[in-house]
Amino acid sequence: MNQHPLASVHPEAKIGENVTIDPFAVIEKDVVIGDNCHIFSHAVILDGARIGSNCKIFPGAVISGIPQDLKFAGEITTAEIGNNTTIRECVTINRGTKAKGKTVVGNDCLIMAYAHVAHDCILKDHIIIGNATQIAGEVEIDDFAIVSGGTLVHQFTRISKHVMIQGGSRVGKDIPPYTLIGRDPIAYCGINIVGLRRRGYTNDQVFLIQDIYRTLYTRGLNNSDAINCIESEYEPSIERDLILGFIKSSSRGIVRGSMD
Repeated sequence: MNQHPLASVHPEAKIGENVTIDPFAVIEKDVVIGDNCHIFSHAVILDGARIGSNCKIFPGAVISGIPQDLKFAGEITTAEIGNNTTIRECVTINRGTKAKGKTVVGNDCLIMAYAHVAHDCILKDHIIIGNATQIAGEVEIDDFAIVSGGTLVHQFTRISKHVMIQGGSRVGKDIPPYTLIGRDPIAYCGINIVGLRRRGYTNDQVFLIQDIYRTLYTRGLNNSDAINCIESEYEPSIERDLILGFIKSSSRGIVRGSMD
């Protein structure tokens, strides 16, 4: 461990091998940090933080702060960050409450400067959160989602896989997989073709996803009728089943179509 003498590190914190801790960083007692991490100056890692390997925590970030939830009663909870994740300047990630017991940011994520991840959020892998995006409590964001800068995400909202959300959006409905979301108020604006092609989706897969969303958003059907049509007109596939499963399980309702 390469710890600067001006850093404040509790002797009982569990620090992995080859970790760099810069001056004026603060690391409290109930903290675990994996190998090959870099904790920059003035980063604050509070009790309950669990940080994987190869992570970078930039100046001013606060990991595992007490939840901004009036129901929080001091219960022991965690804020967990996976491997190869970068947390930029002044990001705040609060630990969980008794609702879920933990806040999670997965592997290979980038959380850009001034973003906030509230209590009990679950962010999975390969996610990008843009500058100054504010994510309220108990939000779930699935793999490869991109939430652009200045976006506000309402509590309990779900954002599915391979989604791209325009900067400055206000997200209050669930966002189904593979979609491109923008406008004000937000609406479905097509599928995230660029993201899908970057991740190796074939033309057939892209055309299938587009066709399913045409059925959902442009045939004048309500959600129940659209679900029935999708189930009857398209053979089971990973893409079809992910879209159907997400829509059926949405308690908040999904984002509206652009023609509504």
